[in-house]
Amino acid sequence: MVKISVWTDYACPFCYIAEARIDNLVKEMGIEDQVEFDYHSFELYPDAPKDVQETTVVRFAKKYGLTEKKAADRIDKIAEMGRAEGLDFNYSSTLNTNSMDAHRLTQYVNSLGDPKLTKRVSDLLFDAYFGKNLKLADHDVLMNVAKAAGLDLTKVKEVLESNAFYDKVRADENFIMKQGVNAVPFFIIDNKGIMGAQPKNVFKQVITDALQNDKNAN
Repeated sequence: MVKISVWTDYACPFCYIAEARIDNLVKEMGIEDQVEFDYHSFELYPDAPKDVQETTVVRFAKKYGLTEKKAADRIDKIAEMGRAEGLDFNYSSTLNTNSMDAHRLTQYVNSLGDPKLTKRVSDLLFDAYFGKNLKLADHDVLMNVAKAAGLDLTKVKEVLESNAFYDKVRADENFIMKQGVNAVPFFIIDNKGIMGAQPKNVFKQVITDALQNDKNAN
């Protein structure tokens, strides 16, 4: 089994694109039963408020020093990359809010020991943000994600209304930043670190090598 460890944030367009790219590649290679995702938290905007303060275009323009027109054009190009991977990708109308609670939810699911379930929740959170343009700081949104994933809603409510798994999120962030990584997506595949939404052929080579190494080890 090849483990793909990923540090991700649900407000990160390239995280969604990269993970979809790997998903599509794994399906094309017919190795679904040989690959397992291992999710880790990383907040791109740890100081983001609980409610929306400005549009994505305005926020993007400020972050990269662009005019709003150029920001909108760049956002549209990124959205096209997402749609090319088969995603419902509505980047310009996303509603950016604090993602800590979404990460705490993922950490709770991680604790259940079912990687496929964690991946299901992660995919639903990405779709909530980029597909449905919902606010990930909204507990109703997170509860609906939990319901769609078939989670114990009583337990999820307890987690969201507490500080449970906060330390787990921070531990993930601190670990990877100590390795010199301060942006996501970041993948570790067979002890090799890969930054960003790399082209499919890059991911394919690393996964192919990892599969061969796993075969040789067994």
